[in-house]
Amino acid sequence: MASRGLTAALIGAGARGHAAYGAYALKHSDQIRFVAVVEPNDTRRQRFAKAHAIPPERQFQTWEELMGQGKIADVAFVCTVDRMHSEPAIAALEAGYDVFLEKPMATTVSDCIRLVQTAERTGRLLEVGHVLRHTAFFSTLHEIVASGRLGDIVAVEHRENVAYWHMAHSYVRGNWRNSEVESPIILAKCCHDLDIMYWNLGPCKQLNSSGSLIHFRPENAPKGAPERCINGCPVASDCPWNAMHAYLDLLPLMHIARRSPSIPLRLYGTLLLDYPWIVKAACRLIPSLNRLFDYQGWPISTTFDDPSQEGRREALKTGPYGRCVYHCDNNVADYQVVNMEFEQGASGTLILNGHSHDESRSVRYDGTRATLTGEFASYDKRYTLEIHDHLRGRVERIHPEAGDGQHGGGDTGIMNSLFYALQDRSNPASVSAARESLESHLMAFAAEEARHKGNVVCMSEFRRQTISGQYQ
Repeated sequence: MASRGLTAALIGAGARGHAAYGAYALKHSDQIRFVAVVEPNDTRRQRFAKAHAIPPERQFQTWEELMGQGKIADVAFVCTVDRMHSEPAIAALEAGYDVFLEKPMATTVSDCIRLVQTAERTGRLLEVGHVLRHTAFFSTLHEIVASGRLGDIVAVEHRENVAYWHMAHSYVRGNWRNSEVESPIILAKCCHDLDIMYWNLGPCKQLNSSGSLIHFRPENAPKGAPERCINGCPVASDCPWNAMHAYLDLLPLMHIARRSPSIPLRLYGTLLLDYPWIVKAACRLIPSLNRLFDYQGWPISTTFDDPSQEGRREALKTGPYGRCVYHCDNNVADYQVVNMEFEQGASGTLILNGHSHDESRSVRYDGTRATLTGEFASYDKRYTLEIHDHLRGRVERIHPEAGDGQHGGGDTGIMNSLFYALQDRSNPASVSAARESLESHLMAFAAEEARHKGNVVCMSEFRRQTISGQYQ
C-alpha cells in the first residue's frame, strides 16, 4: 500500500519544535507537513508559520484554540516547556490525535501516569521523544548487549557529562534551573540515559541516589560580583560562566568548533579565537562577511528574540541569561549519582556531572566475557565503541555513523520511525510504547526521592504506589 504523508499541528514553536521537528518536515515534506501552529510568543509563531506556509486561521496562541477547531491534522507535536506538557497532550489524545510528546513526559508522577493511561484508553499513539534510541551509536550498543557477546552483564556505568557552559545556560540561568518551576535535572536531562539503561537491562529492582547543588550558590560568589555580568564584574576575564563570553563572544561554541573534525569549522573557530583582529578587519573590508562570522544558531536562536549583537546585549541587561551564576534562583543539583540494581542481576551507576570540559555521554558495560566502553559526543561528532574481549585479549573498535540532524542522528531517526509506525499500526514495535517510556521517568522520580530522603527505593513498591495514586 502506498504511503501517505502525515499532517501535523505543532504546540510550542521553540527550540525543539522549530529547529528539530520543523526542520525535518521542511526536508521531508513527502512524510510530514505542519498545517497548524500554537505558540504564545508572536515572533516564534510567525517565524514558524512563515517557514511552513501556515495560513493565519491555523495560527493560535493557545492549545485550547487549536482543540476548538476539532481534529485538523493526524499528529499533534507537543513541544512546550515541561510543566505545560500534560494538558495539551491529553486533550489531543482525547480529540483523536496521535501525539508526539517531547521529553520529559511531565513534571509530576501523576501526570505521567495520566498520559499513559489516556493513550491506552483512546488507542492513540503517544510517542515520547527518547531520541537516543534512534541513533546508530545506541542502537549498536543495544544490539551488542542483546547478542550475548559480552556474556552476562555484571556492572554498567553511564556518565552524563554536561559541559560547564551548558550547565550554566540551561540549569542555572535557564528554564530548568529550579525544580519548583520545571523538571529536576535528573528527569529533564537524564531520562534519556535511564531509558537506555532500561532498554538494555530491563526493569530496575531498587535504587538510591546522592548529590546536591555544590557550586552555583550565593556564598561561592567572588567578592564584588554584581547581580549581572554586564554590570562590570571584577573577575569577568577569569570567569568560565561570564555571560558576555557565552552570548556575545561565543567562546564556548568557538572552542567546540576549533576541535571539530570538520576543517571549515576548525578554521572558523580558530580565526575567531586566535585572530579576532583579522576577522574584524576582513568584515570591515567585506561587509557581507559579518553574516558569516555572526553565529546565531543554538543557543542564541532560542534564547534571544533579537539575535543581533545589539539585541543580545540589551537582553543581558534585563533577561535571565545575563545573571551572574551565583545570583540566580536555581536549586537543581549540579552533581548527582544514581546507584541501581536491576532485576536481571546487574548493578548500574548513572553519574550526572555539570562541570565537564565537554558535552558528552560515556558508557561502560562489564560482562563475563567482554567489556564494552563507548563515547557519544554529538557536538564534536565523536562516536566510538570498543569491545575488549577477555579470552583473546583483542580490542574491536566500532565507529557508528553520526546520522543527519541533531543528537547524533536521533532526531531524524525518531521522525522516520514515527512516520513508518503510523503508516503500519499493526507493527508498533518501531516506536517505543508510552508505558515503556514511562519507566525511565519513574526511575528519575524515585532517584529524586532517594536523594532528598536518603533512602533506598524499591521500584516494585514505587510502581505500585504511583499507578494506584498512593504516591505523593
